[in-house]
Amino acid sequence: MNDSAVAAVVGEHVRAFNDRDVDALMDGFTDDAVWITGATVVSGRAALTELFVAAMADLLPTLTVQNLLVGGDRAACQLVETLTVDGERRVCSIAGFYRLRDGRIASAKIYREGSAEVE
Repeated sequence: MNDSAVAAVVGEHVRAFNDRDVDALMDGFTDDAVWITGATVVSGRAALTELFVAAMADLLPTLTVQNLLVGGDRAACQLVETLTVDGERRVCSIAGFYRLRDGRIASAKIYREGSAEVE
Protein backbone atom coordinates (compact mmCIF):
# COMPACT_ATOMS: atom_id res chain seq x y z
CA MET A 1 0.00 0.00 0.00
CA ASN A 2 1.15 3.52 -0.64
CA ASP A 3 1.27 6.12 2.12
CA SER A 4 -1.95 7.86 1.10
CA ALA A 5 -3.86 4.55 1.11
CA VAL A 6 -2.58 3.74 4.62
CA ALA A 7 -3.53 7.24 5.79
CA ALA A 8 -7.01 6.75 4.29
CA VAL A 9 -7.50 3.48 6.22
CA VAL A 10 -6.56 5.18 9.51
CA GLY A 11 -8.77 8.17 8.63
CA GLU A 12 -11.73 5.88 7.92
CA HIS A 13 -11.08 4.06 11.21
CA VAL A 14 -11.25 7.35 13.13
CA ARG A 15 -14.35 8.49 11.20
CA ALA A 16 -16.21 5.23 11.87
CA PHE A 17 -15.15 5.33 15.53
CA ASN A 18 -16.39 8.89 15.98
CA ASP A 19 -19.65 8.11 14.16
CA ARG A 20 -20.09 5.01 16.36
CA ASP A 21 -20.54 3.06 13.12
CA VAL A 22 -19.51 -0.35 14.42
CA ASP A 23 -20.07 -2.10 11.07
CA ALA A 24 -17.78 0.33 9.21
CA LEU A 25 -15.29 0.21 12.08
CA MET A 26 -15.12 -3.58 11.98
CA ASP A 27 -14.84 -3.62 8.17
CA GLY A 28 -11.49 -1.88 8.68
CA PHE A 29 -10.00 -4.81 10.62
CA THR A 30 -8.60 -8.13 9.45
CA ASP A 31 -10.39 -11.20 10.84
CA ASP A 32 -7.41 -11.94 13.13
CA ALA A 33 -6.70 -8.34 14.17
CA VAL A 34 -5.09 -7.67 17.56
CA TRP A 35 -5.82 -4.52 19.61
CA ILE A 36 -3.59 -3.69 22.59
CA THR A 37 -4.38 -0.93 25.07
CA GLY A 38 -2.36 -1.04 28.28
CA ALA A 39 -2.74 -4.52 29.77
CA THR A 40 -5.76 -5.30 27.59
CA VAL A 41 -5.16 -7.49 24.54
CA VAL A 42 -8.13 -8.27 22.31
CA SER A 43 -7.90 -10.59 19.30
CA GLY A 44 -10.34 -11.26 16.49
CA ARG A 45 -13.26 -9.33 15.07
CA ALA A 46 -15.89 -10.73 17.46
CA ALA A 47 -13.91 -9.71 20.55
CA LEU A 48 -13.05 -6.34 18.98
CA THR A 49 -16.73 -5.72 18.28
CA GLU A 50 -17.54 -6.34 21.96
CA LEU A 51 -14.71 -4.03 23.05
CA PHE A 52 -15.76 -1.13 20.83
CA VAL A 53 -19.51 -1.49 21.47
CA ALA A 54 -18.90 -1.38 25.24
CA ALA A 55 -16.48 1.56 25.01
CA MET A 56 -18.81 3.53 22.78
CA ALA A 57 -21.76 2.98 25.10
CA ASP A 58 -19.96 3.56 28.39
CA LEU A 59 -17.29 6.17 27.58
CA LEU A 60 -18.78 8.04 24.58
CA PRO A 61 -15.29 8.59 23.14
CA THR A 62 -14.32 10.73 20.16
CA LEU A 63 -10.94 11.05 18.50
CA THR A 64 -9.18 13.96 16.83
CA VAL A 65 -6.06 13.27 14.78
CA GLN A 66 -3.24 15.71 15.47
CA ASN A 67 -0.42 14.05 13.52
CA LEU A 68 -0.17 11.00 11.29
CA LEU A 69 3.08 9.48 10.06
CA VAL A 70 2.98 6.68 7.52
CA GLY A 71 5.68 4.34 6.25
CA GLY A 72 5.03 1.16 4.30
CA ASP A 73 2.23 -0.81 5.95
CA ARG A 74 2.53 1.08 9.26
CA ALA A 75 1.14 4.29 10.69
CA ALA A 76 1.85 6.23 13.87
CA CYS A 77 -0.84 8.61 14.99
CA GLN A 78 -0.98 11.28 17.69
CA LEU A 79 -4.59 11.83 18.76
CA VAL A 80 -6.71 13.58 21.32
CA GLU A 81 -9.44 11.45 22.85
CA THR A 82 -12.43 13.01 24.58
CA LEU A 83 -14.43 10.60 26.73
CA THR A 84 -16.75 10.44 29.69
CA VAL A 85 -15.81 8.49 32.84
CA ASP A 86 -18.36 8.35 35.67
CA GLY A 87 -20.15 11.35 34.19
CA GLU A 88 -16.96 13.41 34.01
CA ARG A 89 -15.60 14.59 30.64
CA ARG A 90 -11.90 13.85 30.15
CA VAL A 91 -9.48 14.82 27.41
CA CYS A 92 -6.48 12.52 26.90
CA SER A 93 -3.51 12.56 24.58
CA ILE A 94 -3.01 9.16 22.99
CA ALA A 95 -0.67 7.59 20.48
CA GLY A 96 -1.71 4.77 18.19
CA PHE A 97 0.59 2.51 16.21
CA TYR A 98 -1.12 0.60 13.42
CA ARG A 99 0.05 -2.22 11.15
CA LEU A 100 -2.02 -2.92 8.05
CA ARG A 101 -2.42 -6.01 5.92
CA ASP A 102 -4.43 -6.19 2.70
CA GLY A 103 -5.83 -2.71 3.25
CA ARG A 104 -7.10 -3.37 6.77
CA ILE A 105 -5.80 -2.91 10.30
CA ALA A 106 -4.08 -6.12 11.42
CA SER A 107 -2.82 -4.76 14.73
CA ALA A 108 -2.94 -1.62 16.81
CA LYS A 109 -1.19 -0.62 20.00
CA ILE A 110 -2.65 2.36 21.84
CA TYR A 111 -0.92 4.40 24.55
CA ARG A 112 -2.78 6.93 26.68
CA GLU A 113 -0.70 9.71 28.23
CA GLY A 114 0.00 8.85 31.86
CA SER A 115 -1.64 5.43 31.68
CA ALA A 116 -3.28 3.27 29.05
CA GLU A 117 -5.94 2.26 31.55
CA VAL A 118 -9.06 4.32 32.21
CA GLU A 119 -9.58 4.46 35.95
